[in-house]
Amino acid sequence: MPFSKLGLSPKVLEGVRAAGYTDPTPIQLRAIPLVMSGRDLIGSAQTGTGKTAAFALPILSRLAQHGALRALVLEPTRELAAQVETAIHDYARFTNLRTVVVFGGTGYGRQDQALRQGVDILVATPGRLLDQMQRGMVKLNQIEILVLDEADRMLDMGFLPDVRRIVEHCPRTRQTMLFSATIPPEIEQLCKWAMRNPETIEIGLRRSPAETVTHALYPVASDQKQELLEELLRRTDYDQVLIFCRTKHGADRVARKLHDQGHAVAVLHSNRTQREREQALNGFRNGRYEVMVATDIAARGIDVEQISHVINFDVPHHPEDYVHRIGRTGRAQSVGDAFTIMIAEDIPEVAAIERFIGQKIPRVKVEDFAYKYTRLLDDKAPPISRGGRTGRRRFSGYGGARRR
Repeated sequence: MPFSKLGLSPKVLEGVRAAGYTDPTPIQLRAIPLVMSGRDLIGSAQTGTGKTAAFALPILSRLAQHGALRALVLEPTRELAAQVETAIHDYARFTNLRTVVVFGGTGYGRQDQALRQGVDILVATPGRLLDQMQRGMVKLNQIEILVLDEADRMLDMGFLPDVRRIVEHCPRTRQTMLFSATIPPEIEQLCKWAMRNPETIEIGLRRSPAETVTHALYPVASDQKQELLEELLRRTDYDQVLIFCRTKHGADRVARKLHDQGHAVAVLHSNRTQREREQALNGFRNGRYEVMVATDIAARGIDVEQISHVINFDVPHHPEDYVHRIGRTGRAQSVGDAFTIMIAEDIPEVAAIERFIGQKIPRVKVEDFAYKYTRLLDDKAPPISRGGRTGRRRFSGYGGARRR
């Protein structure tokens, strides 16, 4: 069933098309009609299933016109809050609805200015939202729709008392949605307390990478990440490469340096105009660009079969994002490779990824690369060698030319 059959407003559908979406994901297909009908909803789903659009698109359709603060989305971390706000802003580009994000770890100035200009949808972390409420910058008395996203992470981080305080300030007649990868007893109690006869949707996410993908970790000192990336590209026989960065500025920086090294590079993130995004995607599909550097949110519209390698320049914060990223290669029965550049600060994230996928990712060193010392290199890692893996792409050799 296409998005056009789900009851979304014409302007929101225009935003969906501009974002490059074609068919709804399973959670979008099931959640959007329920949200449009005003039902409370519990969604057991993880990042990478399309759940942000599952709640954002119907919220935008229901709010229709700019007015007061009527929708609140709570996120556990500033990174998630920023990502979700960016996504909602993209979907709302053809409406006059305003989205604002507030989170801790930064000053109040810009956030206060944005709030004073008016807001329809507020994305926030619990602590900073309570601060803004205490300062009189945010009032929740007109909230019509409340979204508690990543609820199990908010539980893990000790935010549930803050969440309860926030919910108490919202009207009881609101619509409430809760999304959580797991539903432990504490979250069940929160649902019973905060929701009215909710509908439950459970959408699974594949935890294990496809068998057609070979993956490896490349430990390195933090100030050698770019140098190692360039060396991997120089030594690798590839068709096309998709490189993931955590931030828009990081993606721009990596792309600029690769361009200076002579690579044909496209960059994709939410700060690019729609025309720039389309040019980048079309150029990547038709082979004009051999390398694309992207952020997670922007890359969700990419569907290019000839991607032979995915490189995580930055280790993803969340394990499910790792599976989502490397799923861009090894498609349609073809083989693919996933390289992850790892620094010492990434140890907790890597451990979480390995627990999530249920296997250890091999550590690999590049022969003759001038490594600076890092404690990661104290672990024994095999030199870079792909020999003996039948059916896999191989490195073109030390000093060999890259495929053009």
